[in-house]
Amino acid sequence: MKKLFTSIMSLSIVAALLVGCGAGDTETGSEKSADGTVNLEFFQFKQEAVGTFDTLIKKFEEENPNIKITQNNVPESDTVLMSRLTQNDLPEIMSINGNVTYGELARAGVLYDFTGNENVDRIIPSYFEMIGRITGSDQIHGLPHSANANTVLYNKTKFEELGLEIPTTWDELMEIAEKIEAAGETPFFSTYGEAWTVLPPWNALASNLHGDDFFDKLAAGETTFSERYREVSEKMLMLLDYTDNDVFGSNYGLGNAAFANGESVMYMQGIWAIGQIKDANPDIEVGAFALPATNDPDANRLVSGVDILLTMSADAKHPEEAKKFIDFLLKEENMQFYIDQQKLFSAVEGVIQEDPTVIDLRPNFEEGRITSFADHYYFPGMGFDNLIQELLIKKDVDSFLQTLDNEYDKVKARQ
Repeated sequence: MKKLFTSIMSLSIVAALLVGCGAGDTETGSEKSADGTVNLEFFQFKQEAVGTFDTLIKKFEEENPNIKITQNNVPESDTVLMSRLTQNDLPEIMSINGNVTYGELARAGVLYDFTGNENVDRIIPSYFEMIGRITGSDQIHGLPHSANANTVLYNKTKFEELGLEIPTTWDELMEIAEKIEAAGETPFFSTYGEAWTVLPPWNALASNLHGDDFFDKLAAGETTFSERYREVSEKMLMLLDYTDNDVFGSNYGLGNAAFANGESVMYMQGIWAIGQIKDANPDIEVGAFALPATNDPDANRLVSGVDILLTMSADAKHPEEAKKFIDFLLKEENMQFYIDQQKLFSAVEGVIQEDPTVIDLRPNFEEGRITSFADHYYFPGMGFDNLIQELLIKKDVDSFLQTLDNEYDKVKARQ
């Protein structure tokens, strides 16, 4: 499908600086101490999960005193991984989002082949189908661990006070936003100063509106962004109209705290944010629903995907110890602890999410009313989140769509 994108070399200097940041110390690497202790680096990309993994790592080390795990969490993790690939320095154990970066690494042949691993049969098959579409292969280079959901988080108390119901159509969502404003409240808090945060609302719109054949048609030259993305772009701007905060001066952490403290009634984020929101205000009653992109309730689907893939380097120095840690993370009791802490859904069969904040999403999973993240299929070199930021600032849909087509053609020509 796509070869390793050529822009990674230009990112190497930035990424090298970022490697030193975060919870872990990459210089310890994966080595064996004089006393026989095996030291393994666990590279993981989720800022909000650092504390949860610290707890699990402590438990693992108590059970396995001869293995020490160093968690390494860095900003811009995809960039760092691709830079480390160019330096032939991939971490021994990795958590990777089920996106194009995983696809690039898998196709480069640098990830361990888990085909036939005993954990494969314990994982819900649809998640392997999702990652298979990204790699274009049936080979398994990562084990799905947890699944996320791209949602609208809402303040249940405020919904009840204002007499609001969960919307099932786009028009109902707009009506709710109007009612919230009329009551003197703010419909949405948005944090578009941090580029990736434009993606939750964008994915909800694009994945439901661009057509399930979009990427195949685009690759075949049979459609364009200009043809399929006008409604997506226009609705993205409509949502911006219902945000009153300093949108481009706010980041993810600020948005979580602001929503937690009642500065908006709704918040377009994934369920991965709920943990931080509850940390900021344990008393808030949070719910989640799929953003309805169309006026056909039956056509609106929840955007969901593999949040974490557990994998390891194909050249791991200590593969047995690395696999032992991955096996540990996939145990039912540890999976239950993780999804309870992070408010996510398990990719391992038999581990059920019962948290009331996300319970309304369960029918989407049980009935298969789910679709993939659109941004997991965009060329990395397009810088899609930055282009969406530009749309939201300039509000010029025609120029934006033309830019998408131009950038797509440029990156495709380099593949």
